[in-house]
Amino acid sequence: MQVTKGKREPGQRAVRSARIADKSARFPRSRCPVANLLDLVGDKWSLLVVRDMFRGRMTYGKLLDSPERIPTNILAERLRRLEKAGVITRVPYQQRPVRYSYTLTKRGRDLGDILAALVRWGKRHVPGTRDNLRFRATGPASCKVDN
Repeated sequence: MQVTKGKREPGQRAVRSARIADKSARFPRSRCPVANLLDLVGDKWSLLVVRDMFRGRMTYGKLLDSPERIPTNILAERLRRLEKAGVITRVPYQQRPVRYSYTLTKRGRDLGDILAALVRWGKRHVPGTRDNLRFRATGPASCKVDN
């Protein structure tokens, strides 16, 4: 094949651009699993919402009652983002006005291992912290709350 600098076959540039666009749509920064996980749940609030769902808080009002006092607009946006990412699902439990109950999907429950690791690290390296979550291997709630 003869290579000539600066000359391309017709359509070659469009194919390359489409490949790059497809890759960037799936992986905004890179193919690194840590970077992509952080894109989904690496903000200040998302893992706290997931944590509260492990604690059994499944409605907007109960999630809003978190000790960290998440602002209402941020909670609504995080719930939308987590649903779009397939971490949670929502189903209406009331029609007028429509109110939703949220549940963790399998994908969301799989974050339990990450939360458990963060709890272990925090207890070990951040003096004065404590947790009241005890994770179980199975079941939709995946954890038990110790009071």
